[in-house]
Amino acid sequence: MEHFTIATVAEQSPDFRRVLWTGEHTQLVIMTIPPDGEIGEEVHEDVDQILTFVSGVGEAVVSGQRRTVAQGDLVVVPAGRKHNFRNTGPNPLVLYTVYGPPEHADGAVHRTKEEADAAEESGQDEPPNS
Repeated sequence: MEHFTIATVAEQSPDFRRVLWTGEHTQLVIMTIPPDGEIGEEVHEDVDQILTFVSGVGEAVVSGQRRTVAQGDLVVVPAGRKHNFRNTGPNPLVLYTVYGPPEHADGAVHRTKEEADAAEESGQDEPPNS
């Protein structure tokens, strides 16, 4: 059994992206987006994503729809939808997300968005069985 006090684990991670757990069909990832930072506009063609916000304030943009997000909010991004999440507040925007199927390499840790982008571009951040 894997057990996480997820809000605490997410709050304690300074990393942009950290994969906590990878299963055959889903993956649990925590993220910390710095002030004025963003995930970056993207589309996961064959991956659904559910994001739950732990702290901070931001903006969610999914398929052109914009919403403010804060602690306790949950956003669903169905596969194939263009999306981005931006930190609009003075503190880090902290969240955890579940991908189905996995989107990132098992155990991946990316300290910054730039590090995460470089890992994706170089092929070092491929999900298992891809």
